[in-house]
Amino acid sequence: MTMKTLIAAACLAFGLVGPVLAQEGAHSTPEIAKESWSFGGVFGTYDEHQLQRGFQVFRESCSSCHSARLLAFRNLSEPGGPGFTEGQVKALAAEYTIADPLVEGGERPGVAADRWPAPMSEADAKASFGVVPPDFSVIAKARGTTQQFPWWIVNYFTAYQEGGPDYIHALLNGYHEEVPEGFELPEGKYYNDYFPGHAISMPPPLTDGAVDYADAEEGGVNVPETLDQYSRDVAAFLMYVAEPHMVARKETGFRVILFLVLLAGLMFFVKRRLWAGIEH
Repeated sequence: MTMKTLIAAACLAFGLVGPVLAQEGAHSTPEIAKESWSFGGVFGTYDEHQLQRGFQVFRESCSSCHSARLLAFRNLSEPGGPGFTEGQVKALAAEYTIADPLVEGGERPGVAADRWPAPMSEADAKASFGVVPPDFSVIAKARGTTQQFPWWIVNYFTAYQEGGPDYIHALLNGYHEEVPEGFELPEGKYYNDYFPGHAISMPPPLTDGAVDYADAEEGGVNVPETLDQYSRDVAAFLMYVAEPHMVARKETGFRVILFLVLLAGLMFFVKRRLWAGIEH
């Protein structure tokens, strides 16, 4: 291949990608801020009150379109979670109808062992939205944030794993009614600062005052019913759904590290004792 051919190919490639790069540069994705979460860090735990509020947001605003097929009703009463009683979970499950081909009529009231029912079939979802809305079971672990080198190295020492909740919180707060100048928004899409490509099919699911918290007071302080608070609470709840046994995992990890430290010390003194009378 001649030098002229290479130059022509390079110019053609730049001519094709140039407009794309220009639009991407003009409408680049803002950096997603690291939020403060109760479950962050090595010793972090879930905030029971926040999980209860997040579940309410999920139930009233998210579950009408999105499924959570890995979430069982009984998970809501397990230690480290929202702290619902077994009675509350049974009553909640009974409010839903579960498809069961083994019973007469093919349907029955839900029980605590059932999984969270999908709001509609895949066929109905495609007919309504064009695509099947993503399942929310592990969305907080499937999404994340990116950081430039070398800052991501610090995450290994701080045990940062809150990229999913950070992204969810940013996404829910990233909608704009007015499209930035120069950006071509496809019909039926909504502009969002943090969604890849900025054109998202999901309309803004939350607004200030959209959810009336059942318990708006926590420790004598009124919890604001705002978009920012809703997005924080539902992001925390989705993190719990994705990793309900996170607290137990951290406790186990701490015990293992402590055991390894003690074992290393024991092995050191054993070595010194065995080699004490031997010249080396």
